[in-house]
Amino acid sequence: MTLNDCLQLAYLPSKRNHMLLLYPREILILDLEVNQTVGVIAIERTGVPFLQVIPCFQRDGLFCLHENGCITLRVRRSYNSIFTTSNEEPDPDPVQELTYDLRSQCDAIRVTKTVRPFSMVCCPVNENAAALIVSDGRVMIWELKSAVCNRNSRNSSSGVSPLYSPVSFCGIPVGVLQNKLPDLSLDNMIGQSAIAGEEHPKGSMLQEVQLKFLLTGLLSGLPSPQFAIRMCPPLTTKNIKMYQPLLAVGTSNGSVLVYHLTSGLLHKELSIHSCEVKGIEWTSLTGFLSFSTSTPNNMGLVRNELQLVDLPTGRSIAFRGERGNDESPIEMIKVSHLKQYLAVVFKDKPLELWDVRTCTILREMSKNFPAITALEWSPSHNLKSLRKKQLATREAMARQTVVSDTELSVVESSVISLLQEAESKSELSQNISAREHFVFTDNDGQVYHLTVEGNSVKESARIPPDGSMGSITCIAWKGDTLVLGDVDGNLNFWDLKGRVSRGIPTHRSWVRKIRFAPGKGNQKLIAMYNDGAEVWDTKEVQMVSSLRSGRNVTFRILDVDWCTSDKVILASDDGCIRVLEMSMKSTCFRMDEQELTEPVWCPYLLVPRAALALKAFLLHQPWNGRYSLDISHVDYPENEEIKNLLQEQLNSLSNDIKKLLLDPEFTLLQRCLLVSRLYGDESELHFWTVAAHYLHSLSQEKAASTPAAKETAPWDKVNNPLDICYDVLCENAYFQKFQLERVNLQEVKRSTYDHTRKCTDQLLLLGQTDRAVQLLLETSADNQHYYCDSLKACLVTTVTSSGPSQSTIKLVATNMIANGKLAEGVQLLCLIDKAADACRYLQTYGEWNRAAWLAKVRLNPEECADVLKRWVDHLCSPQVNQKSKALLVLLSLGCFSSVAETLHRDSLTWNKTQQHFRETCRAGRSLWSTYDQERFSSSTRHLSYMCFFEKNELENPTPRSLFLQRPCCYIIALLLELLHCGLISTCHGFDFLYNFLQKIKLNSVSYI
Repeated sequence: MTLNDCLQLAYLPSKRNHMLLLYPREILILDLEVNQTVGVIAIERTGVPFLQVIPCFQRDGLFCLHENGCITLRVRRSYNSIFTTSNEEPDPDPVQELTYDLRSQCDAIRVTKTVRPFSMVCCPVNENAAALIVSDGRVMIWELKSAVCNRNSRNSSSGVSPLYSPVSFCGIPVGVLQNKLPDLSLDNMIGQSAIAGEEHPKGSMLQEVQLKFLLTGLLSGLPSPQFAIRMCPPLTTKNIKMYQPLLAVGTSNGSVLVYHLTSGLLHKELSIHSCEVKGIEWTSLTGFLSFSTSTPNNMGLVRNELQLVDLPTGRSIAFRGERGNDESPIEMIKVSHLKQYLAVVFKDKPLELWDVRTCTILREMSKNFPAITALEWSPSHNLKSLRKKQLATREAMARQTVVSDTELSVVESSVISLLQEAESKSELSQNISAREHFVFTDNDGQVYHLTVEGNSVKESARIPPDGSMGSITCIAWKGDTLVLGDVDGNLNFWDLKGRVSRGIPTHRSWVRKIRFAPGKGNQKLIAMYNDGAEVWDTKEVQMVSSLRSGRNVTFRILDVDWCTSDKVILASDDGCIRVLEMSMKSTCFRMDEQELTEPVWCPYLLVPRAALALKAFLLHQPWNGRYSLDISHVDYPENEEIKNLLQEQLNSLSNDIKKLLLDPEFTLLQRCLLVSRLYGDESELHFWTVAAHYLHSLSQEKAASTPAAKETAPWDKVNNPLDICYDVLCENAYFQKFQLERVNLQEVKRSTYDHTRKCTDQLLLLGQTDRAVQLLLETSADNQHYYCDSLKACLVTTVTSSGPSQSTIKLVATNMIANGKLAEGVQLLCLIDKAADACRYLQTYGEWNRAAWLAKVRLNPEECADVLKRWVDHLCSPQVNQKSKALLVLLSLGCFSSVAETLHRDSLTWNKTQQHFRETCRAGRSLWSTYDQERFSSSTRHLSYMCFFEKNELENPTPRSLFLQRPCCYIIALLLELLHCGLISTCHGFDFLYNFLQKIKLNSVSYI
């Protein structure tokens, strides 16, 4: 195997300095500290090869995509060694390699030459859902679901360690309620410290769970090209109440897909034809005509299919009845402007005119009728004059039947209703046939103008061909402008009112289609060529924009149309349909204007101010005795429309989320963690995860005063540590055990001297001197480092803690560090238990991460805290400016007041977070660490004096004299400090100060 065969490289976010290499039939896990493979995930000989892998952060798992479209989840097998206490003997049979067990898999897809899995993405926030993209355009969303299984039903001989539900939810242990936890994220579904075997600690509430994939979403895509597209009739003032922006797409398999362009979703899929759809014409907002032609036989004859489709019902009828077998293929169909008539143009057959409303043929032209190369209906008609005549006739007939005044009033009201009915669309139901016009060209370029009225078809004019034009291929007509395109790429603009024409050579290939943009007075026109498309302004007769297939545009345009008056639609041979601006650039669409078929939780669809208001509403409702999800009673300063959008977002939450938010036992700390996950805020999610863990951990330490609590505390601390994905933020003991397991694995997998040397260095830093000496003595005599390793083994074995030896070793280590041998000097300092000095040297030379690692594995909690606090100062410096990481480190140290101060200094970014953090700390004041209690002891004492002074209404002289000995400015400064610590409210503090200054006969206004 070589890197040329490698499909993918990816870092493991759940482990420090680990990388995976994906090959078709196996996955290699590399430890970058020793540059060696520590795990291999191989599939069986009959298994389906890998295609892609996505490593998880919350748990040590892998989402794998296979060539058959199957998605599998593999989770690392857990071992007992990581849970052994420090006084136990190490496992005599250490972990041989990282093993990832198959935990769940979804159904495969049917793979063909044109249908195959394309790619996979995973939810970056929750990591419990994966979306599969298929080459035919489908998007399949698979979600992980957990279910409690019977422990006795598991096959113990399979060698696969069981998965257990997590022991905490949102940072708080769940106890007996864990079977009610919703599947919010991967870390809420499976615990990160599963125990191998069947032996469990006494009193544990662990439940074995199983995972399964569930298909929760399916988005159908477009089939393979060819495409024929047609936009529905444009939006007008008359159809604004019923209008829907629908696009009909004819496909190569004979189906017609109707898409709702505002939502971007498939509205209807209709299997109408048995062969490729060649063209579509809309007859109304709810119906269209489509035609297809089969493969020609030996005589060049085909089977034509012309279908009329009613979109609401999906009913399809053969428009031409029994016609269509063994005849010349249909070249095009054109529906008139009023949707009354249909012109069907054949390749070697005369034109047919049909009545769209009755599906009857009006005229079949004679055999000597000219062959048609292009045809277009005129937008002019006589419908308005015809309406006036018929309304006048109806009114006269109604007045002739009047015999009394009473009947006259009745008839007048009926005439008014008739007028209103005629103004709408009654002419269609009463078969009123208006006169319409169309033009067409023959093979010689001659233009014919015909008039159609009912069954009558008359030729009005005949215009000789233009010598500068070739064979006409397409015509477009709007208002007084007629545009013709030919096979040579020429465009001819006719001004019918001014009786002038102007020819423009585009120097491009055959003009395949031209179409005017919708909208009154809009004279923009799009022209499609073999190698691209152009947008023209017919008023100025100049090109607006152009798109040409070539170096930057890799697709070829198959069909074009107008989406709106300023946006175009392109169907291309790469299987996509694009909606572009008139400039042929990618268009943008406001998400808040998108018409969704069902409510979707996405607060970022709201304006920023409303999204923040919704977040505050979910987190804190001090005006309510109980939490509510009804925002209608809240006085929101914005308009009512924004308020309705907020309520829609609240209603779109799942039932599990609503149940949690309405639970009165759900604390503010848990709410902050849940809402940060709902909002997808990664920075706040990490902050509240670490905060919830250590706030609860410190509260448990203070509450563990009874003997029973002291017995259960060690188990809780070991079996519910912070997830190892947070690395140096974890508890020291758990981090040390994880690093020991890691170096054990490195030692087992070592194959060269370099690997052995790196393992030795790690063991010395971890304090495992006996095992380090064994590795040093394994150096062969012919190795150039044999003498140095032997002396090093002797030094490690004979080193003592006496004063002279420590001074000598420390002097040598200092000299080595000064001469550029930092790693060797740090090892010598660790040998004589001077790890704190080693960390200080590492920080001096900029090795901050290495110093933090060494402090976690070698120092006691106090010394480790000093090292990490210096790291915090470095992270908060302007040169580094990684305050988010600094906050996490402070949380892991229990320095909650420092966290509050850091949040306050950067209040523009962390304003709401600091407020909620103070409230969570105020809810349980026992959570403040010893460092914080010492710092604020004086403030708390002064607060008790103030409360005593206020209670006795300033009558006791002792507190009065106490306060009079201090300047008022000091009292104000003290109040501000107490307010800053969150120990008193703003109103209480300043009300007390005002009353105090008045009662001791001082000018309160001047002092304040």
